[in-house]
Amino acid sequence: MRGGEQGEVNDNNKPELCKWRWGERIMTINWPLTTVFIAYLLLIFVLGFIAYRRTHNLGDYILGGRSLGPLVTALSVGASDMSGWLLLRLPGAIYLSGIREVWIGVGLVIGAWLNWLFVARPLRVYSHQANNSLTLPDFFANRFHDHGNLLRVTSALVILLFFTFYVAAGLVGGAILFESSFGLDYYLALIVGGCIIVAYTLAGGFLAVAWTDAIQALLMLAALLLAPLMVINAMGGIGEVADRMLTVNPQSTSLFGGLGALGLISLLAWGFGYVGQPHILARFMAAKDPERLFAARRTAMSWMIVVLIGSVSTGLAGIAWFADNPLDNPETVFIALSQALFNPWLAGVITAAILSAIMSTIDSQLLVSSSVVSKDLYRTFYRRDASDRELVLVSRLAVVAIALAAMVIASDRNSLVLELVSYAWAGFGAAFGPVILFSLFWRKTTAPAALAGMVTGAVTVVVWSNLGGGIFDLYEILPGFVFGSLAILAIGSWRPEREEFVLDGFDRAWRSLDVPEPGPEPV
Repeated sequence: MRGGEQGEVNDNNKPELCKWRWGERIMTINWPLTTVFIAYLLLIFVLGFIAYRRTHNLGDYILGGRSLGPLVTALSVGASDMSGWLLLRLPGAIYLSGIREVWIGVGLVIGAWLNWLFVARPLRVYSHQANNSLTLPDFFANRFHDHGNLLRVTSALVILLFFTFYVAAGLVGGAILFESSFGLDYYLALIVGGCIIVAYTLAGGFLAVAWTDAIQALLMLAALLLAPLMVINAMGGIGEVADRMLTVNPQSTSLFGGLGALGLISLLAWGFGYVGQPHILARFMAAKDPERLFAARRTAMSWMIVVLIGSVSTGLAGIAWFADNPLDNPETVFIALSQALFNPWLAGVITAAILSAIMSTIDSQLLVSSSVVSKDLYRTFYRRDASDRELVLVSRLAVVAIALAAMVIASDRNSLVLELVSYAWAGFGAAFGPVILFSLFWRKTTAPAALAGMVTGAVTVVVWSNLGGGIFDLYEILPGFVFGSLAILAIGSWRPEREEFVLDGFDRAWRSLDVPEPGPEPV
């Protein structure tokens, strides 16, 4: 065995440390890690400043002036979607249970591909034609001419509620990583992490978020490819790694080991969430050229498949590497491997990749939430004649306010907020997914039908998640998506859209797409 004893940190890789005091706590500074991370942060802030110089109006701040090229669109979608789940939770699940957990990745790949294939381009074209809609609630209101704004308000409140908890969950994960990596007190780590994310989101808006997410996607890709390759090299080949894995867990290579039908369907059902995630859909709306989304799809799916393979391989490699010294917390397997295998400087890059993955989701969620506050609430109900400059200011203030609210929730590191993430994904997928699909593809859809589908999907997720046993063990996103779709179909068939200007808007959007008209309508 090269590189030190299996499961232990190589003495040659031990970093130089410096200790200092914060109140009654002794902090430890890892200089290589700190230096690499500071260099990374400087790059992020430079990008934020450049984006600030290019932000002149609300459209620039919320959607970057619809100027994203295919590469940035593809990579920023991946980074804002995967986040810390890809580097922490999936490798941890594989390390704990074996390769059967890969089915969630299969479901996500299928869902993401279908989202790019059927939603990305139509949403970009339709959102622009629908009075240049800048947010998802804005699109719903303009698409259905919702003069009462009930659809706009409902969707805005759903976004604010779920994203506040999403941001809080991300801040908890980021603070714990700052604490373990830099020796900071948890509350100080929470403040430092929150301030870093708020700073570049506040300044550069959507462009800063998209550019930094693209860099973060490349970091995540490099990190997830390096870790399993280093384990294979250190242990003498794939055969040796596989033998150790099977010794520790004979079921580690079984795709279905102990996984029932409901469990398999639940893992695959995660893919339904993609079509309803506001921070992902915003990337499609921000694309510069709808035709370039075909190239973006190929890049995005290639990136996603490679990083998922890397994440799964990292978890499997961890089973072999830590065979003699099992980890107390499976979700730290990627961190533990980087500390054991890499020199301190490269380990610093890996840690930066993990932290940036968490940051890439938080900044996207903050931006979407703040745009909802300024565009869909402030301008709609308080100052209809507000200037773009005023609305950008409101958006920036909203970033701070939402971040502070999330930090208050995250101040309890043992709170249950992390448990809310899985059904927040389900909530968005079931509440918005059917509405997005029917608004793009079914001419008869009306505002009442869309509202019914949104409420039905969200309520189903909440109720289903609080029941247990039998069919209720199924992941709540699937029944929520199905019932939400049925509600739209029922009301849309009973009282279909008859307003000519709404129907004309639908027809214009499809003519602009230069694709065959949608297939036969349900009756």
